[in-house]
Amino acid sequence: MEVWPAIASERKSLVGALAELPPDAWGRPSLYPGWTVRDVVAHLVATSRMTPPAFAGKLARARFRFHEMSRREIEGITAGASDAELVDALAARVDARTAPPGPALSWLGETVVHGEDVFRALGHYREHPREHLVAVADFYASSNMLIGAKKRIDGVRLRATDAEWTHGSGPEAAGPMIALVMAMTGRGIACDDLTGEGVATLRGRS
Repeated sequence: MEVWPAIASERKSLVGALAELPPDAWGRPSLYPGWTVRDVVAHLVATSRMTPPAFAGKLARARFRFHEMSRREIEGITAGASDAELVDALAARVDARTAPPGPALSWLGETVVHGEDVFRALGHYREHPREHLVAVADFYASSNMLIGAKKRIDGVRLRATDAEWTHGSGPEAAGPMIALVMAMTGRGIACDDLTGEGVATLRGRS
């Protein structure tokens, strides 16, 4: 699978879904702590505009506090922008290949997960190509970068019920691939969409 075309596909799909949101959805909390739907979309725009040198400079100006840097970026993009303008801003970045430092798979994961920070918070998951979710799950299962997914799933057997995918050993947590991905990244609500004795472990590590 080519990663950047997959990212573009996920962005395009997300833009279409965001364009259909009712006005009252944009100020609602997302799954990301402290961020509204507007904040999540602004963060995705900011990430798509970032370059490694810009990231280093902005992180230094935020005294190496990643969340402070993210807050400043979000505020800069949302200030004075309408919801429709945020959708347009993300649409303009669908094919962009600029990003902070990190492997391209991390930005595919960011697009999928932050998109579901919006839509799972609003009550439902969106559809994603199976190969995108498998690639993201494999990446998170082997990485502790930023979100600590590898450590979070240690000692739990993950099993997808809608794909031929498993990982790890121990008490099982089973469910749709998208729910497994979200649980791996610490979204506790995704544990409601899983079954098995391993779910309690994942929930306790969210």
